[in-house]
Amino acid sequence: MQEIVINGGNPLEGRVTISGAKNASLAIICAALMSDKPLVLENVPYINDVKVLLEIIGTIGAKIHWQDYKVLYIEPPKEINVQAPYELVKKLRASNLLLGPMLAKFGQASVALPGGCNIGSRPMDLHFKGLKCLGADIKLEKGRIVGTAGRMVGCQVYLDFPSVGATENIMMAACLAEGQTIIENVAKEPEVVDLANFLNAMGAKVRGAGTDVIKIEGVNSLDQCQRYSIIPDRIEAGTYMVAAAATRGDVLIENVIPKHIEPVIAKLREANVDVEESEDTVRVTARKELKPVDIKTMPYPGFPTDMQSQMMVLLCTIPGTSVIIENIFENRFQVVDELKRLGARIKVEGRMAVIEGVNSLYGASVKATDLRAGAALVIAGLASKGETRVGNALYVYRGYQDLEYKLKSLGADIKCL
Repeated sequence: MQEIVINGGNPLEGRVTISGAKNASLAIICAALMSDKPLVLENVPYINDVKVLLEIIGTIGAKIHWQDYKVLYIEPPKEINVQAPYELVKKLRASNLLLGPMLAKFGQASVALPGGCNIGSRPMDLHFKGLKCLGADIKLEKGRIVGTAGRMVGCQVYLDFPSVGATENIMMAACLAEGQTIIENVAKEPEVVDLANFLNAMGAKVRGAGTDVIKIEGVNSLDQCQRYSIIPDRIEAGTYMVAAAATRGDVLIENVIPKHIEPVIAKLREANVDVEESEDTVRVTARKELKPVDIKTMPYPGFPTDMQSQMMVLLCTIPGTSVIIENIFENRFQVVDELKRLGARIKVEGRMAVIEGVNSLYGASVKATDLRAGAALVIAGLASKGETRVGNALYVYRGYQDLEYKLKSLGADIKCL
C-alpha cells in the first residue's frame, strides 16, 4: 500500500480504540532478549516497525509467533547470531536498542548504523558513552557498531541531553551489570517508565523511572516475567484527537492514559477545543470557533515533537497567527512544503514556523516524508475539500495500526491503495 486516497471535508464522529504504544513495544521487545525464559507480550501493535524488529531478532536467534492479533510470544535465544542484518536495520531507528541487551546478555553485538525517518540528527554518542562506562568496548567498523563486553560493572552516567534511546539502552544493559548504576538527566517519557516496569517484572531492580535520576541494582538473571501488557500509544491517541479537532468533529478515544497526553490536551483546550477526560477515555469535540496557539516542542512532559506536524495541520485551519518552535529535531518542518500544496500559509525560519490560518484547505497530491508527517497529511486530507492523495504511505503504516479501518469507522472517506 503506497498511497492513501481521501475525500475530505466531513467531520469525524464516533469512537476509536487506541493500540499499544509503538515506542514502548520496540524497547520492550529488545529487552525481552535478556530473559532466560519465554514470555508473552500483550497489546503489541501490529505495525510495520514492530514487524521489522521481529524479523531482526528472528535472524539473531529468537523464536517469535503471534498468538493473537496483538499478543506476541517470544522465546529468547540461548546463543545469538551476532550480526543484525543491514537490510533490515536500515529500515528502523529503534534497532539501536539491541546494543544494550545483546552486550549485557551475550557479551557481543554487531548492529549496522540504524535508519528510520529523516527528521534530523540523532547521534549515538550518548548510547556509546553509557555503554562504555559500564565496561563495553564499542567501535565503528565499516558502517556497523561492533561491541564486546564481559560482565559489565555499574557506574554513574550523566546524559548531556535526556535522550530516550540512550536512557533505555543504558538502563537495559545496567540490569545485568554488577553493582549499582546511576543515570542522571534521563528521559522521563511514559515509554521509558513502561520499559522499567517490564524490566522489573522480569526480575530487575530499577528505581526512579519517570524522574530525573534512574538507579539500577544489577542482578544475575532475568527470568520472572511470563506475561506483560504494553501501555496505549499516546501519539496515536493524540493524532486522532487532533484529527477530530481539525475536521470539527466529535470523537471518543478509548484505551488511553490521559496523563500521558496532557500536553496535547492542554494545547487543544487553549485552542478552544472541548476535551473531556475519564479514567481511560478522552472525548474531543470541536464545534466552537477555534483560536490560534503557540507551541514549543520539549522533552516529556513538554509538548511532544511527534505531535508537532499533526498540530500544525490543525493550526492551518484556524484563522489568525500561530507559531511553532521545534526544539528536538531540526528536520521536522519537511511537511511544510506538502501542506502548502493544500493551500496552507506557513513561513519557516530556522526552527520556527509561523502559520497563518486559512478558511479552507483544498485536496491535492502530496508525499509523506516521515511517519508523523504522513499522519499530518492524512489529517490535512480529512480536513480539506476534495480529493487528497498521500504518497509514500508506507511511512504511515510504520506507526498506525488499522488506520483505514479506524478512520472509516469515524465516517472518513478513505482508502489505502
